[in-house]
Amino acid sequence: MSSRFAPRPPRTPVRGGGTAVPGGVPRQAMPSRVRTWQPPFPLDLGLTLGPLRRGPGDPTFRTAPDGSVWRASRTPEGPGTLRVAMRSGTVEAEAWGEGADWLLAQLPTLLGEADDPASFAPRHRLVAASARRRPGLRLVRSGLVLESLIPSVLEQKITVEEAYRAWRLLVRGHGERAPGPHPDLYVMPDPRTWALIPSWEWHRAGVDDKRASTILRAARVARRLEEAALMEPPQARARLELIPGIGPWTSSETVQRTNGAADAVTVGDLHLPGIIGHALADDRDADDEEMLRLLAPYEGHRHRAARLILLTGRTPARRKPKMPRTDIALL
Repeated sequence: MSSRFAPRPPRTPVRGGGTAVPGGVPRQAMPSRVRTWQPPFPLDLGLTLGPLRRGPGDPTFRTAPDGSVWRASRTPEGPGTLRVAMRSGTVEAEAWGEGADWLLAQLPTLLGEADDPASFAPRHRLVAASARRRPGLRLVRSGLVLESLIPSVLEQKITVEEAYRAWRLLVRGHGERAPGPHPDLYVMPDPRTWALIPSWEWHRAGVDDKRASTILRAARVARRLEEAALMEPPQARARLELIPGIGPWTSSETVQRTNGAADAVTVGDLHLPGIIGHALADDRDADDEEMLRLLAPYEGHRHRAARLILLTGRTPARRKPKMPRTDIALL
């Protein structure tokens, strides 16, 4: 295994973008840091990092035509941009901003170094086939709680399209341009900025008072919530669920991304029980209880099993009406 972690001189941006950063330094002239890492396992960047993307227009996440992934994050050391690419089995990473060193130090963890799929034993033909076709799937571990918690709260009980739109508007409207050469990346707001967003801006983004209030409560105790990234998943979920408005669905969706929680299966989802039931027992009317029964043989890896099932694309014909769009003016 080899690793390189060193400063890199300024480089020309891929395309446009002369927005300045504090101190008057042009974004494209900011020096970057680089690191290479040889993972001791097959790695598919798209599959591994995909859960961190909140829709095709996510302003914090971009995928380039060459397969590289760009992410903008608010790290404990400040805003940072990370670009990750695979070259002949080697991970090549480059980072910009105050959070560059933190992002590069966390790179192996982000890409599943701590994930342990060795004890995962498929018990169904469909799951075995899906795992065999995707040897490069690792469970991501971002180590950053708020950046996964807030979009998960936005996704509560509305369509994903509405949630993605809200995330885009709030990050672009109240976040900041990401450091580095990418012209379209934004870093999400810091906790204080989330707390200062006026009510009409939440409404303009289609976010009702209940979800906005939950995010505000989380922002006020952001430091304590970020500690959950270092906990075991059950303890992390318990910490998150101390916040009114954060329940099992939201905590599971969060720790899957922040803690690489292989067993944190999502309950309370409108469609997931039917998908799991259809795939494993030809029962598209399965509820949470039946889903958990079907996934019981995968205890310790129930989220991994559910993820592999979802990746097959095998879903039952939709009979329930699609969740209607929400007009918060009527709430």
